[in-house]
Amino acid sequence: MDLPKPFRGIIPPLITPLLADLSLDQTSLEKILEHVIAGGVDGVFILGTTGEAPSLSKQLKKELIQATGEMVNGRIPVLVGITDCSFEESLDLAEYARKAGANALVATTPFYMKIGQDELVNYFQKLADAVDLPLFLYNMPSHTHLSIAVERVKKLSQHPNIVGIKDSSGDLTYFQELCDACREMPEFTVLVGPEEILLETLQMGGHGGVTGGSNLFPDLYVSVMEAFDKNDKARASELQESIGFLSKNLYHHGGYPNDYLKGIKGAMALEGLCQKFTALPVIPFNESEMNTLSEKLDTVKAQLRNMI
Repeated sequence: MDLPKPFRGIIPPLITPLLADLSLDQTSLEKILEHVIAGGVDGVFILGTTGEAPSLSKQLKKELIQATGEMVNGRIPVLVGITDCSFEESLDLAEYARKAGANALVATTPFYMKIGQDELVNYFQKLADAVDLPLFLYNMPSHTHLSIAVERVKKLSQHPNIVGIKDSSGDLTYFQELCDACREMPEFTVLVGPEEILLETLQMGGHGGVTGGSNLFPDLYVSVMEAFDKNDKARASELQESIGFLSKNLYHHGGYPNDYLKGIKGAMALEGLCQKFTALPVIPFNESEMNTLSEKLDTVKAQLRNMI
């Protein structure tokens, strides 16, 4: 089948904006969605790692899915994460997403239970058989402690309802092998997660990025794609350097194992896009840390001022 082009390009893994009582902040959700759509993104991915999906209740997930569908209203594709340790819970969320108007589903490897590659293939095949929307695989070994072997990805790509993979391993060798394995299937999409290697993966044959920073500066990431498509190597490289500068300043602040999440939400709060609250067990930056983050954000904005 021909894969719709909107499933490629820059697709922000949307943060989940929360209020102080950790309920969904619908006002901020609308603000963020309008912000990224105005920035030219090619879709949004909710309930991923950046969206804190494993920490959210089923009810909040469904509220987010419904609200996102209504607010986007068909303007761009909506991809919904359905990862769960329970197969039945994933199917329930998938059906809810379909009814809410989602365009595709995303599932990473089931976590906690130890399984092998053959069991993993069987799992994804059964999942793809049972859902009515196109399914993306999601390789996130740093969090699930299991990577989808390249040859298994190639096998799964033969399933008519499995349309692509998001790779967040950060392993360039693995990503190159993915691109090589799927090169004869131009309809199968290969997206990267870590934005620090966005341009490098595009040069390998990747089709775009599910990049956390595009929540904050969507036009920066869209500009990388545009420069790459125009073969403007100098501009693409310069923009990628700015992404690296952003990452260094905003995602490595505080010395916590979850600096990335605290950093992206904290920076977005400073920009008035949401509040800094995170779902337990993650604790947001304190006032002193936010003050330092604000200084770093100002430095990043100054760097970007003449770039985009």
